[in-house]
Amino acid sequence: MKPIRRALLSVTDKSSLVEFARVLAQHGVELVSTGGTARALREAGLTVQDISDLTGFPEMLDGRVKTLHPKVHGGILYIRSNAEHQQAVAAHGIQPIDMVVVNLYAFEATLRKPGVRFAEMIENIDIGGPSMVRSAAKNFEDVAVVTSPEDYAGLSEEMRANGGKLSRETRWRLARKAFALTATYDLAIANALEALPELPDAGASLSFPKATDAPFPDTLRLGHSQIMSLRYGENPHQRAALYADGSGTGIAGLRQLQGKELSYNNLVDLDACWELAQEFSEPAVAIIKHTNPCGAATAGSIAEAYRKALASDPISAFGSVIGINREVDGEAAAEIVKLFVEAIVAPKFSTEAKEIFAAKKNLRLVEVQPAETTRVLKQISGGLLLQDADRGHIEADALKIVTKRQPTQDEIAALLFAWRVAKHVKSNAIVYARNGQVLSVGAGQMSRVDAAKFGAMKAILPLAGCVAASDAFFPFPDGLEVVLGAGATAVIQPGGSVRDSEVIAAADRLNAAMVFTGMRHFRH
Repeated sequence: MKPIRRALLSVTDKSSLVEFARVLAQHGVELVSTGGTARALREAGLTVQDISDLTGFPEMLDGRVKTLHPKVHGGILYIRSNAEHQQAVAAHGIQPIDMVVVNLYAFEATLRKPGVRFAEMIENIDIGGPSMVRSAAKNFEDVAVVTSPEDYAGLSEEMRANGGKLSRETRWRLARKAFALTATYDLAIANALEALPELPDAGASLSFPKATDAPFPDTLRLGHSQIMSLRYGENPHQRAALYADGSGTGIAGLRQLQGKELSYNNLVDLDACWELAQEFSEPAVAIIKHTNPCGAATAGSIAEAYRKALASDPISAFGSVIGINREVDGEAAAEIVKLFVEAIVAPKFSTEAKEIFAAKKNLRLVEVQPAETTRVLKQISGGLLLQDADRGHIEADALKIVTKRQPTQDEIAALLFAWRVAKHVKSNAIVYARNGQVLSVGAGQMSRVDAAKFGAMKAILPLAGCVAASDAFFPFPDGLEVVLGAGATAVIQPGGSVRDSEVIAAADRLNAAMVFTGMRHFRH
């Protein structure tokens, strides 16, 4: 255990600062501080030494230079048990600093300010703060570094229990957290500077490219924090953890209302059904099993959309996860609770719905706020792949009708629905649908013909008069012939095969309507 006798406090986030400083003072800790932090402590009635009194040198250059001084860093970095270090600090009148309480200029918050100017962004790159944090973290054997108000309560309690001392284990934990903070901070700066399309004038308002237009970075820098340790990965012999980007949105930013601990597979499936449900502006429900939809539907209400989605494949829906794009009300909850499902994700659950679901103690209820996913990352051996997220949509007026028979308005609506669902089905993918309802899905087959056959074979609802979507073109007429033979009357597909003319001729021969999107939706 090491006693804390002198603490240097210099923080941007002053929440709970005064209470923590009072605890330090109660243990006889001398408080040294800078600028606004010192002012806040004095206004609270605490005795504070200015940093300029410690260094014998005034703050200068608009506050840019105040802690970058040997009497600060020497007091932090010197090894207390090293005789040469002791002689050096004594010779130069350097006093030990046993605790550094620092958090950094709010660089990312500055970037979010409307009309922020280039010079202001640069000015909000902290230099002294990260330097003190790194010095204190490096010398954790003798110094405690505190970078977050969330640590104040625990440290206060430990000091009360140990007469103003902190354990080596605590100082080590704080040091690791500190180095993670400075790494993330530098990451944010590097990413922001690289995202600027050109060097702006100092007074210019910053203009970053839209995320969808921004170039791919020369260096891919990731700064995600672990927020959840998972019981295991896809299988019990694999370890796993969840990391988040800090935005609080998307599945990684979920809020679990009830139920068992979320598993790796739950999170993967929740992401799949949430993304599918978000495809639609009208009430929509997606039922997912192993990342593929076994049911999906839109309707005038969530309850009706759920009934339609479930009807597609109630057997596969057992033990599934469900994604919903609206608040879940009592009517919908009363329907869903009849089936065993692993988890449900929605933007909100009504009070009545939560009361109904409470009877299912193990059912995981998850609230999520939409995330703007613009890039998708995939690991391969030895590296990473980065691509734009598949945000491709197509509207009715962009469809290219290639057959003699024109699709009806009802067919067009059904085709567009099926096309949106097909985007979320593993390739090769065929989706049979009617009136905002998935009827059956052929997913993940090596042959498009087999995908068409499999989807038709497993259909529970009648396919006569339905439509079908194919995530990529039909390379030969045989796949189309299977789809039409199963009962489809209209088909949507990208087109682009060298045998398009043969496929179109087959559709004409069978009196089917077919439209091309010019867009493919492979999903691997």
